[in-house]
Amino acid sequence: MRFLVKLLSAVIPLSLVLSGPVAAREWDAIKQSGTIIVATEGGFQPFNYYDGPKLTGFEVELAEAIAKKLGLKLEWRVVPFDGQIAALKQDRFDFAIASHGYTAERAKSVDFANPHYCTGGQIAAHKDGPLTVAALDGKTVGVQLATSYADAAKKIKGIKTIKTYKGDPEAFAALKAKKVDAWISDKFTVKATLEKNPDAGITAGEQVFVERVSMILRKNNKGLAEQLNQALAELMKDGTYKALSEKYFKEDISCRS
Repeated sequence: MRFLVKLLSAVIPLSLVLSGPVAAREWDAIKQSGTIIVATEGGFQPFNYYDGPKLTGFEVELAEAIAKKLGLKLEWRVVPFDGQIAALKQDRFDFAIASHGYTAERAKSVDFANPHYCTGGQIAAHKDGPLTVAALDGKTVGVQLATSYADAAKKIKGIKTIKTYKGDPEAFAALKAKKVDAWISDKFTVKATLEKNPDAGITAGEQVFVERVSMILRKNNKGLAEQLNQALAELMKDGTYKALSEKYFKEDISCRS
């Protein structure tokens, strides 16, 4: 959090950057205000990212659809992934949608809504590199800081070094430059990255684990959780979710698919 403005002000409109603290808000207060404040990362393609000056992506559009379903305006806060849980606990926004996979450790600090997609951690490496878990023995692996992929890498026996980066673009750049032997990230992010870099000589390898991904919100904010879950269920029922999923992934990525 202390590096937020320094890191983002050059590329993100100041109106989107995290502002000062707001009071903790229950559902009734949010509804009365007419606006819901939502955080995302803005650097995790194709889920939440910038297309020029425009914040977009599967999770961005999904959150906007949820807000519309709830009859609310949406106000974005763009926050580095590794600062979101701390900022949420300080009540700086109402919820975050930034590809948080459920972990028991995270659940000690925040509550999770129902999952809005299922995915998994996947290895990527040069074509002659380590593309299986077994092949990572003695290798150096790049991951994004404070992610479940970083946690998963720590559990793989035999990895020589784990290098952390502030985002996946940096981790991928390190792999391209052969500063690391492999990169572990979300399988859809790996897919999208490789499609945009067909000449990088990098390919997708083995999937490391399966992950259920959810919006996160302050502990015991049950009224808001119920509203988010209901809106998500309605979007899945009315076809909005499927259309967004197929737009970004050409498949249904829900956990019920």
